[in-house]
Amino acid sequence: MRTLILAGLLLTANFPALAQTEKPKAAYDFSLSREERVKLAESAAPPEISGPATVYVLERTGYVKVREGTNGFSCFVDRQNPLNLEPTCLDAEGSATTLQTRFFAEEQRAKGKSEEEITAAIQEGYKTGKYHAPRKPCIVYMMSDAGYLYIAESNQMYHLPAHLMFYAPYFSDKDIGSPPAAANMPHLIRAGQPDAVIIVVPGKH
Repeated sequence: MRTLILAGLLLTANFPALAQTEKPKAAYDFSLSREERVKLAESAAPPEISGPATVYVLERTGYVKVREGTNGFSCFVDRQNPLNLEPTCLDAEGSATTLQTRFFAEEQRAKGKSEEEITAAIQEGYKTGKYHAPRKPCIVYMMSDAGYLYIAESNQMYHLPAHLMFYAPYFSDKDIGSPPAAANMPHLIRAGQPDAVIIVVPGKH
């Protein structure tokens, strides 16, 4: 699970945690105006990328396209967990492949499906060919300052550092040299899975 592995990266990097005694509220909900949701989606990447990108906003029934882009990128606010807020911009390859699983996840949540049911259905979809791993290297921009991630083990919300992700289907830690768990090191999540990604947190200059 992405949240389990990212927790170690965030804690190692000393990013601020928002302590909670009860389960936190969702960082992203439908009280935001559509304009605010568009701005959140666009915040994932530099304007040169997000400006001409296709934009999707999350409605109660799932994602809705609100702007057709011209550069092949797709920007939206992802929620790997329903409590998360993850502004994301996928390139053309990611838009054609893994983005489809995010559409499916939110459609199923809207229908009341559990997270376990959704995860199992996506895994089965990869096995049957309904979904496809990226067929070539692709980049994911997650450079927004507005990202938040829920970590169930600590029952806390963490502020996500601006980072880049590179899809590396079926990669293992060995494939990237098994680097130490440090903020300045690349980090692999979902190892061995079709949607495995390498995370890189750019250094500050």
